[in-house]
Formats: sequence, C-alpha cells, structure tokens
Amino acid sequence: MNGAFQTMLGKIVTVTVDRPLGSRHPSHPDLVYPVNYGYVAGIPAPDGEDQDAYILGVDIPVTAFTGKVIAIIHRNDDAEGKWVVAPETAVFSQAEIRKLTWFQEQYFDSYVIM
Repeated sequence: MNGAFQTMLGKIVTVTVDRPLGSRHPSHPDLVYPVNYGYVAGIPAPDGEDQDAYILGVDIPVTAFTGKVIAIIHRNDDAEGKWVVAPETAVFSQAEIRKLTWFQEQYFDSYVIM
C-alpha cells in the first residue's frame, strides 16, 4: 500500500456515492450494499481510478458525504485499498469496521489500519 495514503487518516474528505446503501453491485447483483460506498474524486488510487471509500455511520442512502477518514483497509491481494469515512465525531473499532465492510472484504485478504 502507498504509505502516503496513511497520512490521510483523520483528514476530511468528500465521498461521491455511486453505490448507495441498499443498492446492488453492478457486476454481482446478489451483493447488496449495507453501507454507502463511493469514491473521493481527484485522488487517484493505485489502480488509476479515484480512491474508493466506505461510509460508516450514515444509515440512509446519500449521494455525497463529507466526513473524516477513520481507517484504511489494506488489501494484500488487490492493488487498491479502501478508505473508511465516517461523521467527524463517530467512533468505530477495528472489529466494527471489519463487520460493516465484511459484505465485500470477505473476498479479499485485507486488514484495517487506524
């Protein structure tokens, strides 16, 4: 993982949501998103696309969200890690983050950096 991305922990970012809570994955329709998921425009990830992010602590579908990067999920078997963004005052443990992102992270060898 690009070590520079770890400097984003605690930073405020805006996530554009392209897979809102309750939506289905475009390539895997059996996968329903239990959280809002999107990307941080203008910040390229190692895969060349904008940086992807999970949004935790927002229980309704949204189109965009500004919050704090509380964790980075590093994938050992994928070029791109995922950011975890939450309301500024929200607190989540590593175990809670793993549980809330398991719907997708179960398919990867990943760990949470906080």
